[in-house]
Amino acid sequence: MKFVLLLAMLTACAAAPQDLSGKMFTFPQQTATSHVRLTASKQNFGAATVCHRSFTDLKRDHALFSLSTTSSSNDFLIIWEEANKEMEPHIKNVKTEYKGWDYKGNMWHSICTTWDSESGLVQMWFDAQPTIRKFISAGSTIAGSTIIILGQEQDSHGGGFDMKQSFIGMMSDVHMWDHTLSPCEIQKYVDGLNFTPGNVLNWSSLEFQITGRVLIEDKQKICY
Repeated sequence: MKFVLLLAMLTACAAAPQDLSGKMFTFPQQTATSHVRLTASKQNFGAATVCHRSFTDLKRDHALFSLSTTSSSNDFLIIWEEANKEMEPHIKNVKTEYKGWDYKGNMWHSICTTWDSESGLVQMWFDAQPTIRKFISAGSTIAGSTIIILGQEQDSHGGGFDMKQSFIGMMSDVHMWDHTLSPCEIQKYVDGLNFTPGNVLNWSSLEFQITGRVLIEDKQKICY
């Protein structure tokens, strides 16, 4: 499999958006430094949807998506909590828990999270199956200088990483929208059909910076 190895131990900069269609980020080892920082097309959100696909065999806590602002390190965080076997979305530093997921290792999973500040409701979709809608945070938007990180969980704005929460595995097809997607739109994303790409983060036109040992590889597919 062809791949581009990016080993910049400080920071490797992408000068312009790149089309990562058919590609994946590979995080091959546990560190407190290696990560990918994504550049969002806007900074303020009254609603949001984040979708991604990930592949891991981790049996500990690990962050899947971390968005912080200067006022809140967990403004939009998605993290797996191993002790209680639950996925935890955090919005505006407030969390809720989703249990009962068949979060098997060594296979691709598609995960989408929606939130709307007007209703305060959050909902997650795991391999196209919806969870219940839960109240988490209402009345205020995500606003301010935004830093989005893959591979680590931010305990401070742009830092505070803990290797015991780092992600090891592969990640692909990361998109973010400034509104909540409909169930049909989420189904199209999960199925890889023709869907409207994210207008905040778009995997086919992604601006990013890599720090540490992260690889860009062709996305692995199962052959029959």
